[in-house]
Amino acid sequence: MNACDDQGETIAFLSRAGSFGAAGSVDRIDTHAAIIFLAGDRAYKLKRAVRYPYLDFSTANKRKAVCEAEVALNRRTAPDIYLGVCSVGRQADGTLALDTGEAIDWLVVMRRFAPECLLAKMADKGPLGPELVRDLADQIATFHDMAEVADGNGSDRVRAVLDGNLTSMTALAEGLLPMEDCERLHRRSLDDVDRLSPLLDRRAETGHVRHCHGDLHLANICLWQERPTLFDCLEFDAALATTDVLYDLAFLLMDLWHRGLHAEASPLFNRYCDMREEDDGLPALPLFLSMRAAVRAHVHASAAERHDRGERREAEARTARAYLAAAMGFLDRSKPQLTVIGGLSGTGKSTLAGALAAELGDPPGARWLRTDVLRKRMAGVSPETRLSPEAYTKEQSEKVYDRLATKAREILAGGTSVIADGVFAAEAERNAMTAAATEAGVPFVGLWLEAPVELLRSRVSARTGDASDADAPVVERQLEYELGDLSAWHRIEATGSPGEVLARAKREHPLP
Repeated sequence: MNACDDQGETIAFLSRAGSFGAAGSVDRIDTHAAIIFLAGDRAYKLKRAVRYPYLDFSTANKRKAVCEAEVALNRRTAPDIYLGVCSVGRQADGTLALDTGEAIDWLVVMRRFAPECLLAKMADKGPLGPELVRDLADQIATFHDMAEVADGNGSDRVRAVLDGNLTSMTALAEGLLPMEDCERLHRRSLDDVDRLSPLLDRRAETGHVRHCHGDLHLANICLWQERPTLFDCLEFDAALATTDVLYDLAFLLMDLWHRGLHAEASPLFNRYCDMREEDDGLPALPLFLSMRAAVRAHVHASAAERHDRGERREAEARTARAYLAAAMGFLDRSKPQLTVIGGLSGTGKSTLAGALAAELGDPPGARWLRTDVLRKRMAGVSPETRLSPEAYTKEQSEKVYDRLATKAREILAGGTSVIADGVFAAEAERNAMTAAATEAGVPFVGLWLEAPVELLRSRVSARTGDASDADAPVVERQLEYELGDLSAWHRIEATGSPGEVLARAKREHPLP
């Protein structure tokens, strides 16, 4: 074996259907670090004999170890897909065979699924459905809950990734990426790390740094047995995969945002934060998004390097440069703002808030705080779990609105825009939100939704699988509320379609 093995014979063997005992042809998928051979109902992944600044698959022994790690780690999230590891062996007569003879290389064996099951392919065809996005956020949150907590310094880990990105960029062939931009990105990113070091280190000390997926973008998530399933995690370097959980999530958020799927990125981000209480880490999210875009920049530039000339090389280079520009853009921040949406149950507050959240603030949109969700989380249950009437006493509601105002202040102080929705029937509740904006020194906009009583009754009666427990009797009780002074709020007619209500709200609340 030489320093970087020749895999020509192995690749030729794996390209023949007969090698797998399968009829028909073998389909092949190439990536920068692996070749996947699809035969029958199985997928066989061969690690390329390559060495990059961030990975070394140059020998068969190294590839065996990383294949074993890939199976073990991916069984955390996709146990039904990852079947095991098998060898490519040389038999006594010199021919190659699977799992017999003297091993010369190693394969990860997986169950095969249709390419259309990849979320990347689904996203190419159109928007991802809201239920799928919610289920995906819940899957990631549950995985992070169970992931192994790591010791160590949070800011040092981030600096190591930044230095690794620059090393990978500077190792590229001349002209693929503008080096002056790469170096400027590195300097700006290090400045952010210096500013955020106390936060990053505190998050590491409090269990937010874990052995995560590490490569969590849409091409590494599939719909398996009707559930979004994470697979193909970063297996070759435990240190690289051991990150702040928000950095892990940031890869998927960046992927969605870069594709223009803002209406998917925003609810996924907000649902995840609702499920895991990650709001304290939001000041670091712009840097994390930038770092993930930088990773894609040098990965696509490396792919361009593998093509000597032609359209494929230039296409990969253009993609790489676009990701580099995105990495710079994610570091640019605007002034945060607070938008609060009030109104009786059934006026469509959450529908409007969810739509506006994707358009307010910097990527991935405003942090959406909802009293219905907050009440459930304070009770220790999932947002869709119905609560007993005891959870809706005056005293408990005061605690919910107090907590909402506190969270809004904290998030705004960290530089992230907030959109909040709740009934806000009491002037004290509305005044508390105005005070939160004043204290943070940010603009405040209040939107008050109004609709006919019969429409409110019909809307709440039709709800299913929602965080709100309000029904028609609740609406009747709310009709008796003394609302007080609403002159400082924009009153919005909440009849018609969600799009029509959104258009009215935008007329009153022009987006920055």
